[in-house]
Amino acid sequence: MSTADSDSTAGVRVEIEDVQSGALRPRPVPYEGKFLFLRVDDPRAGRALLRRLLPLTSGGLPSTDRSRDAWVSVAFTFQGLRALGVPQESLDSFPQAFREGMAARAALIGDVGDNAPDHWEEPFGSGDVHVALSALASDAGQLDRDLEQVRVAYQETPGVQVIWAQDVHQLPTGRTTFGFRDGISHPNIEGVGLPGSNPRETPIKAGEFILGYPDETGNLPPMPTPEVLGRNGTYVAVRKLRTDVAAWRRYLRANSSDAAEEALLAAKMVGRWPSGAPLALAPEHDDPELAADPQRVNNFLYREDDDRGLRCPAGAHIRRNNPRDATIIGDARMHRLIRRGTTYGPPLPEGVLEDDGADRGLVGVFIGAHLERQFEFIKSEWVNDGNFIGYPGEKDPVAGHHDGTGSVTIPAKPVRRRLRNLPSFVATRGGEYCFVPGLRALRWLAEPED
Repeated sequence: MSTADSDSTAGVRVEIEDVQSGALRPRPVPYEGKFLFLRVDDPRAGRALLRRLLPLTSGGLPSTDRSRDAWVSVAFTFQGLRALGVPQESLDSFPQAFREGMAARAALIGDVGDNAPDHWEEPFGSGDVHVALSALASDAGQLDRDLEQVRVAYQETPGVQVIWAQDVHQLPTGRTTFGFRDGISHPNIEGVGLPGSNPRETPIKAGEFILGYPDETGNLPPMPTPEVLGRNGTYVAVRKLRTDVAAWRRYLRANSSDAAEEALLAAKMVGRWPSGAPLALAPEHDDPELAADPQRVNNFLYREDDDRGLRCPAGAHIRRNNPRDATIIGDARMHRLIRRGTTYGPPLPEGVLEDDGADRGLVGVFIGAHLERQFEFIKSEWVNDGNFIGYPGEKDPVAGHHDGTGSVTIPAKPVRRRLRNLPSFVATRGGEYCFVPGLRALRWLAEPED
């Protein structure tokens, strides 16, 4: 088994070739992709499908060959593992959050009101989602070749049905529907051999992201049994999020006196300028040259560079989701996630302030070994609350679920500014918790019954 050595100060060796590529590799730039949900009506058919998918999945680190910068990932909901015929003893060994599923825990993570499961797109939260496939590639041609093989696999497997599909792609601007560059940050994971995006971040224990290795507590994360099923696996929260770009633009326009102030206000809410340049390093104006330098664009900390939030507000979107070394209640390293956002739908034309009815937004993938203290904690405590930064009642100004009465504080001298009457700019349209097994586990799941 090929392995990657860890940082020289630690002895952890991650079996990287057994970890599905989609779990650790940053997505290609640019990218084309597709998500598929499947229902398994016959356990034997489900295992047969896995045998056909196995040659399409891969492990390891990114290839330097751009033509090979593509992968197919296979994940399962709890109901999907049950549909495959996984023994009850193994099913019972999974954590409670995964067994219950995202829809059952919607109130905990803030998916209430218009974001509640009653309003989700079918088949999210129905229990019919069993297998989640994702394919990402650096160009449409490579994606089509991968998808054709996937289509052959499920079309030749009676008893398995595709029940949902979503195309994703990088917009021509290279930015999200809100107009900001995405996919900049990636954690430095001990023992993986893939450098993190922040040169000043010390390696995070592999067990925060991959099962079978010590985490930041020094312990092994709880792992499903048998070991062949759990080791080198991880959990993924998949979210379909619709973005109301027109409302975002109207709010910025209504709270700014000119275009320059509008751009600064947007950056204060996000924490970066549209190019990706961080406010912590470029507090007064966008800096595309800084943003284009991979050695500089993410090379900052908060406590050292901006602890009071005069550059990047403590409540800004990127700072809430990854406080780095900032002074907060709690330890940010205990809640680190791998985030991989992919855009769907067309962009809203520049300058348009009214919604055109098109479905656009983000399919977010949030990866970690601890669903409860990573994804769920971040959603409930950091995105939809402000106590940890000393702003009780305030939510993430971009991703938080607001009701039109919310506020966000922007520190400044001599007087801070407080924005009020925030509407929601992002709406949950569905979500699922999935388990991404290692490649050995996939083969174990695919074995026919005796």
